[in-house]
Amino acid sequence: MTSVALKNAAGEEIGTVELADVVFGIAPNIPVMHQVVTAQLAHKRAGTHSTKTRAEVRGGGAKPFKQKGTGRARQGSIRAPQWVGGGIAHGPKPRDYTQKVNKKVISLALRCALSDRATDNKVVVVDDWAITEAKTKNGVALLTALGFRPAGERAPRVLVVLFRGEDAAWLSLRNLGERVQVILPEELNAYDVLVNDYIVFSSGTLEATTGRFVAAQGGEAS
Repeated sequence: MTSVALKNAAGEEIGTVELADVVFGIAPNIPVMHQVVTAQLAHKRAGTHSTKTRAEVRGGGAKPFKQKGTGRARQGSIRAPQWVGGGIAHGPKPRDYTQKVNKKVISLALRCALSDRATDNKVVVVDDWAITEAKTKNGVALLTALGFRPAGERAPRVLVVLFRGEDAAWLSLRNLGERVQVILPEELNAYDVLVNDYIVFSSGTLEATTGRFVAAQGGEAS
């Protein structure tokens, strides 16, 4: 197992915590992560884009000029694709971009992403959030104590894993801008892990995340 420092809300090291190898200690599989992230981004696409073909554009029923004798190229309709205001050739039509990915592949991609962050020492574990009042300044103070600048162009992107019932911490952290993202343990996914620089767990959310995968593997964390 890999050991990381266990910190309190003031940023002080108060011990160590073990990261289960089944979740944080596997060799990253880049093709698998690429496949899953591509599928996630594709799933977000609405697929409602649409263009009109020459058959759908209004007008152009009459031949614009006679076939011969004008010196110009023959034309059958002013709604052909080469005309301004004409139809679009091979343009996009509404479609479903969803890609099928097996659950085991999705799970592997997430564990690969978490292992990659753990290898780079970018997994932070906090004993307790110690936020009792929902104020943004409390969220700023917490992240600052942990060594993160919660604002600014050079601030690292931080993914904070919270339980659903931790309302004070949730409300204090959710308004800190696009560089701070709050997520539930069951919502963890490869894309959000990879798009953020650091992942911050509490002792509880780390245990819940580890337990989720250990149960799926049908064994003990090792």
